[in-house]
Amino acid sequence: MCGLRASGFRFILSSLPSFPRRRHYRHPFATSNGKTECSVSTANNKQKKEKVIVISGPTGAGKSRLALELAKLLNGEIISADSVQVYCGLDVGSAKPSPSERKEVRHHLIDILHPSEDYSVGQYFEDARQATQDILNSGCVPIVAGGTGLYLRWFIYGKPDVPKASPEIASEAYNELEELQKNQDWDAAVQLVVKVGDPKAQLLPANDWYRLRRSLEIIKACGSPPSAFQVPYDSFKEQVNANLTDGSHNVNSSLDMLKQVKSEDLDYDFICFFLSSCRLDLYRSIDFRCEDMLSGRDGILSEAKWLLDAGLLPNSNSATRAIGYRQAMEYLLRCREQDGRTSAREFYSFLSEFQKASRYGTLDNWYM
Repeated sequence: MCGLRASGFRFILSSLPSFPRRRHYRHPFATSNGKTECSVSTANNKQKKEKVIVISGPTGAGKSRLALELAKLLNGEIISADSVQVYCGLDVGSAKPSPSERKEVRHHLIDILHPSEDYSVGQYFEDARQATQDILNSGCVPIVAGGTGLYLRWFIYGKPDVPKASPEIASEAYNELEELQKNQDWDAAVQLVVKVGDPKAQLLPANDWYRLRRSLEIIKACGSPPSAFQVPYDSFKEQVNANLTDGSHNVNSSLDMLKQVKSEDLDYDFICFFLSSCRLDLYRSIDFRCEDMLSGRDGILSEAKWLLDAGLLPNSNSATRAIGYRQAMEYLLRCREQDGRTSAREFYSFLSEFQKASRYGTLDNWYM
């Protein structure tokens, strides 16, 4: 898997390949006469790939700050890889870049949906790949930065070749689940999909109606569940594990060989950085970050109130399942049930739950 472990700007910037600077930018394949020149290897006669920077890592590691500095240095544009930043109005809980930062450097895939809309990793793949090509076509450097690991794995390695349901099949699947969704009968809906052929539907997060409906569509379209279609990243992992256990190579040589093979299969020259720190420092940073999100009148509680006032319930769709928003919405609902009253004990319990979910969310995303 592509990636470098980095802990500071000095190491990262010094290890970057040469990119054209902002004031004197020209396409890396352009010749002095303005024509495009492809770099051809005598070994494989393949066209030189365009570079895409990917910055990943857990919450609070400094991804956004690094992406912004690199974008200013390299004439880049930033593509968000955050599953919450796609939603309008969810600014504090997703730590969106400020208006001044977005004015200074162009950002993509931020504020593109209303929180009532669902958004899938497949949709992200299509949108992020389109944004990447648009940035390259404009002569800039794409910088993909975010903490949603699934988004980044699909972005780099590709998506499974799952058949797209026809409008008729999509409508049929929607109608079968519509009444159950209106009645919030999640368990019955899951059993319906299990019976038609997807036992793994039981593993879906509660109220993930989009993915449940998509599973039903896929079964109706081809007779197989989504799990029958392997994700390219998972195939790569299996290849790595198989090579490490056959005993014919040592760990370092096996990984180096497989990384090289996989790199040749990828359509871009991905330059990947993973930012992190020791767990104790990371957890402390996350705890402080959660507290900061609750300060002031325009914090995450205000945004959670807006979601409730819009008729959304916690854990009912992609936006309201997001860490921080789900806990804040549940806390506000408890306050409303008590005529707007709460206690210091209840607030501290909510804060503790928020911090714990944020810490374990980071573990699930990057360390498991």
